[in-house]
Amino acid sequence: MPFSIGELVTRISYNNDLLFRIVSIKDRKAILHGEDIRLEADAMLDDLILVEDRDLQKRRQKEKEKEEFSYRLFRQDYQLMKEKRDYQSTDGYQYAEYFQLPARVLHLDGDQMYLRKCITLYQRLGLQVHGVHINEKEMPFQIGDLIKKIQPNIIVITGHDSFSKNKGRKNDLRAYRHSKFFAETVREARKIVPNLDELVIFAGACQSHFESLIRAGANFASSPLRINIHALDPVYIAAKIAYTPFMEKVSVWEALRNTMTGEKGMGGIETRGLLRTGMPYLQEDQQEEKSNSEEDS
Repeated sequence: MPFSIGELVTRISYNNDLLFRIVSIKDRKAILHGEDIRLEADAMLDDLILVEDRDLQKRRQKEKEKEEFSYRLFRQDYQLMKEKRDYQSTDGYQYAEYFQLPARVLHLDGDQMYLRKCITLYQRLGLQVHGVHINEKEMPFQIGDLIKKIQPNIIVITGHDSFSKNKGRKNDLRAYRHSKFFAETVREARKIVPNLDELVIFAGACQSHFESLIRAGANFASSPLRINIHALDPVYIAAKIAYTPFMEKVSVWEALRNTMTGEKGMGGIETRGLLRTGMPYLQEDQQEEKSNSEEDS
């Protein structure tokens, strides 16, 4: 059976466990991108099977349920943080109003479809994000200009990755498809903003070389046990940091709690939150009234 780019397939040799998109075909071999996990793989065409509509609907429904469950957990966590923030910001006065300075997120993604899904989730979570689709190999060369232009508080550096035992051992960076480029991108970012609390960085994808990303200067990274991570997990890391007050530290466990992958797929270091709160909050009509009053005086 002939295959086409963009078709959804599974691998027979892996018991059809994961759903992939075909992104290229050459010499009877296909390059595959995970549909829901940040894994890049290759397979011979005779190892692939097209996913039937009924199976596809079941897989997507199961994935949607998992994503919604994680979203609900984060919203619950967010509500608790908000109630605590409301009390602390107003010293317990119920009717005092305040404003917040939200964190700016720069999200670099090697997969355009994943980028769109992540931006949708950022928007659901109420975060400001500037998303850029860049090939993983080009990220180290573009990150500097992007930081100067966007001036982000949080950077997510992700896309696709994979470990190949045929290319080396797990501690050999050359055995990974894109970990080297992720690490180089982190190092370039740290040349501009060395402070780990001033600029928070998540880096990595499926099976990435966790240790090299942390050594390069990432606050959080994947993948300690070299497992696959969900496409949306970096967003939840960014959101936890963004909604935590800057006077509080976020433990690694707190940052990972609402992700779908957890500590086997991601890790990091304790990091200060980035949310800043101010007072007083003025409605537009109040601001206009104040301006007019100043002019009269």
